[in-house]
Amino acid sequence: MGHSPDPDDAFMHWALTTDLVDTRGFRFEQVLADIETLNQWARAARLEVTAISLAAYPFVQEDYALLPHGASIGSGYGPIVVTREPRTVEELRQLEFAVPGALTTAFLALRLVLGNVAYREVPFEQIPEEVASGRADAGVVIHEGQLTFSDHGLVKALDLGEWWLLETGLPLPLGVNVARRDVERLHDLSAVLREAIDCGLEHRAEALEYALQFGRGIDEAVADRFVSMYVNDLTQDYGDEGRSAVQELLRRGEAIGALPGPVAVDWIE
Repeated sequence: MGHSPDPDDAFMHWALTTDLVDTRGFRFEQVLADIETLNQWARAARLEVTAISLAAYPFVQEDYALLPHGASIGSGYGPIVVTREPRTVEELRQLEFAVPGALTTAFLALRLVLGNVAYREVPFEQIPEEVASGRADAGVVIHEGQLTFSDHGLVKALDLGEWWLLETGLPLPLGVNVARRDVERLHDLSAVLREAIDCGLEHRAEALEYALQFGRGIDEAVADRFVSMYVNDLTQDYGDEGRSAVQELLRRGEAIGALPGPVAVDWIE
């Protein structure tokens, strides 16, 4: 199973490294890679279970179905557009962006706000420095960069999650977990992974200590805040609100021609 090397994903998978969850005969190997790499691997159906960007799901829907839990969903917050000085939305449309991947939900959300913009794909952890150095006019920061961009002297030009909430009244689904359709006992697998998330929340201190290993030097307070942002009730189960948000984001992505045709959202129940 693949996930990003960041604290919220690690927090959700901590229980699988313990004996606190009945794995129902499954054996798990955690494979860490940045989200755009996981998106590309999913296009080749490389992993049985993986985190991907919701924006990548239409490209892999023949091979994967959505798990009903494990999503990173921001309620009024999300990826941040950063610049060296304040910029208006109109000014942003004229700039070149460093983005964490063309298949990321962050990039799709950026396109929904600004339309087609000039961009370069840059590893997510390098984006703040790419902007601070002047090599990029603006950048879209994800993961804990949403909390630490000011350490690089950067300012927030636009919060894509805040924009989405004001635009739709819905939270912004960013990363999702999917399982390959050929895996046997998908219902049991889903139950194990849901229990792992619940277990992490029930043993928060231990899970957070484990997650700190994946924080790329951030302190415990920042890691705790980041986990609180993206491991929440909607992570345990999308619910009606979360599922509506998924449908709406994909509908809008399809409307601007960002997705490869119609999307059939298929949940593992």
